[in-house]
Amino acid sequence: MQKYDVLIIGAGPAGIFTALEMLKLGSDKKILIVEKGRAIENRSCPKSKTKACVSCKPYCHITTGFSGAGAFSDGKLSLSYEVGGDLPSLIGENVAQDLIDYTDGIYLEFGADSRVEGVGNEEEVKEIRKRAIKAGLKLVDCPIRHLGTEKAQDIYYAIEQYLLSHGVEIRFGCECRNIILEDGICKGGILAEKGNEYECFSDHTVVATGRRGADWLEALCEEHGISHLPGTVDIGVRVEIRNEIMENVNNVLYESKLIGYPQPFKNKVRTFCQNPGGFVSQENYDNDLAVVNGHSYKDLKSPNTNLAILCSHNFSVPFNQPIAYAKKVGELTNMLGSGHIMVQRFGDILDGKRTWEEELSRSNVRPTLPDAVAGDITAAMPYRAMTNIINFIKAVDLVVPGFASNETLLYSPELKFYSNRVKMDKELNTNIAGLHCLGDSSGWTRGLMMASVMGVLMGRKLV
Repeated sequence: MQKYDVLIIGAGPAGIFTALEMLKLGSDKKILIVEKGRAIENRSCPKSKTKACVSCKPYCHITTGFSGAGAFSDGKLSLSYEVGGDLPSLIGENVAQDLIDYTDGIYLEFGADSRVEGVGNEEEVKEIRKRAIKAGLKLVDCPIRHLGTEKAQDIYYAIEQYLLSHGVEIRFGCECRNIILEDGICKGGILAEKGNEYECFSDHTVVATGRRGADWLEALCEEHGISHLPGTVDIGVRVEIRNEIMENVNNVLYESKLIGYPQPFKNKVRTFCQNPGGFVSQENYDNDLAVVNGHSYKDLKSPNTNLAILCSHNFSVPFNQPIAYAKKVGELTNMLGSGHIMVQRFGDILDGKRTWEEELSRSNVRPTLPDAVAGDITAAMPYRAMTNIINFIKAVDLVVPGFASNETLLYSPELKFYSNRVKMDKELNTNIAGLHCLGDSSGWTRGLMMASVMGVLMGRKLV
């Protein structure tokens, strides 16, 4: 019988930092991390050579493997408790900020750039905030430590090797099929490797499966009565514009976090994951669902800036399956794009027409996603979401003149699967004894830093 003190399901930031903090506190507990993807040094996306997504099987290497989607993301650490999800409402704002500062120090230990973006430009920030207020938007100040896509992989590789060298067992290519419950207590998980299924017992089981595993955790909650609430699902687009348009905001803030509640529906709409000189990218989820994202390297730069615009939706009565809803939107968009990400010019959306490849070839803004298909994203995007996005873009144009130009590119679908909110107390305990849920899949965090913070807190609780 296999027995461990702690079983961690998923080697994303939350799971990694749980184990890392336990080691830093001198714990000698027996820890096993299971990850269905590969070690970070064995993860690679063939798209740089093929110039088109080849739908890697059995999973996308951008979203799955050690450090999760973080290894191939733009690698930005948000250094303010106001950004990154709702964990501060559970543990307190001051505690959250202290944990962010501590966790940031760990990233620095493993090689993160010491430079912090978005600080020291008070007068310029005031001017941007003034324009935002006039446009009916809120500007959220948030210092950023930019790891960079290529540098993030080096940092997480160093963390991976540290864990292995200090006795943490990591099983790659290992999938958790289910948890083991006995008399209402979680006793471990049912694991599968190379077609073989077996039981693994533990005193504490930590589920940290990230956005990639949000729907799996949601199904687990339904099956075993893990207390949870359907939360918010984000549906949106990735916008790409010339660096010249974003130059002032990029230089002053690096990442402009704007929030608005545009008429007529007043849903929350926000900017997210801004990548100056970045590249639009594709991620694949289960059933070949292709979604758009963005990367930003430390050295390699493009002439464009990309960022997400996300519209938040809440469902409770009678429908309470937000992840399924978002996936249907994505599937419809993929169908219209023949399995590819779709792109459309903003001016064509306002004119009620699709975009053609020839029109893109004449534009000042050339797509950095080479296999994106020109078309009509409005044929798949829900009316409410599309209306919110259009009106939000017009408001941002008052903050960043030229943002709503005819040639601004909108890629679809941009979806965020972290809608399932698992009920927990401040000790990160669920209603199932011995079971803890962390990171983006838990519904409490959004992004690298806050997921890492939740892992640090979990590590302290376990020690």
